[in-house]
Amino acid sequence: MAQGFRDAGRSATLRRMVRQRQLYLILLPALAAVAVFTYAPLFGWWMAFSDYQIGKPMFEAPWAGFKYFMEFFTDTAGASKVILNTVVMNVSSLVLGLVCALAFAVFLKEVRWRRYRRFVQSVSFFPYFMSWVIIYAVIYALFSSDGAVNASLLSLGLISKPINILGNPAASWGLIIVVNVWNILGYNSVMFIAAIAGIPEEQYEAARIDGATRFQEMRHVTLPNLVPTLIVLLILGSGSIFNSYLDQFFIFTNTLNISTMEVFDYYIYRFGLKLGNFSYATAVGVVKTLVSLILLVGVNRLSRKATDQSLF
Repeated sequence: MAQGFRDAGRSATLRRMVRQRQLYLILLPALAAVAVFTYAPLFGWWMAFSDYQIGKPMFEAPWAGFKYFMEFFTDTAGASKVILNTVVMNVSSLVLGLVCALAFAVFLKEVRWRRYRRFVQSVSFFPYFMSWVIIYAVIYALFSSDGAVNASLLSLGLISKPINILGNPAASWGLIIVVNVWNILGYNSVMFIAAIAGIPEEQYEAARIDGATRFQEMRHVTLPNLVPTLIVLLILGSGSIFNSYLDQFFIFTNTLNISTMEVFDYYIYRFGLKLGNFSYATAVGVVKTLVSLILLVGVNRLSRKATDQSLF
């Protein structure tokens, strides 16, 4: 009996695949691209388990086992510094970015002048497409030792000598967090604005009939309907806690602030491309990838248990 049910299920699946064969054919180029550019390079993980030398065939390198993984975990000073920098800046950027984008979208929805609302939404989204080179050029012009901010403070007599903000390790975390929140504000707010547009107008009408103010509408109608979007963005962001924009940190890092600016991606770049230790850099990259996957799955499961909502 059970075998019969299984055979019937397979037959139904095959018939459905035949009916939808055009869809599967359309998906083939995308699947091929993912296989070639995402999964095929994973063969490079072999370097993490071997003593690879530049110029020699990768698969002929001597087997090293978990040697380079142990080097990373026993390098308590270097590893802890990199992990701390990455987690503090990325978690802070994620949380503050979502909170600011949520507040921005909710209050922007209350603006009645449609053209002004669209203008503000477009302007806030523009930084997401800006190159980090341009962003740093603007920040350098403002906050460098001879930048506009220091020049203004000196002319007003508020400081006696320029403040080196870009080279101050104590200011590095705050600078990166503020820049990240500003950069991602438009993208996250667009997600929330799209979710707000999908809220049935009947819910607002029912709230008005009950005598709700505009603030109460925001609190009891808008915000609860944005929880699913918030959870999706939080889950996606949690999987990227150990991922950073290499170009951003490459530009913002200098000899004075490297102690607080070195994150996983820059650490991997430094050991791999600058020092030529590809095996060690690959091992650190494997650790970063596995931890990111664990975080993504873990946050997704916690969300499913706590709110009955998840991404997968």
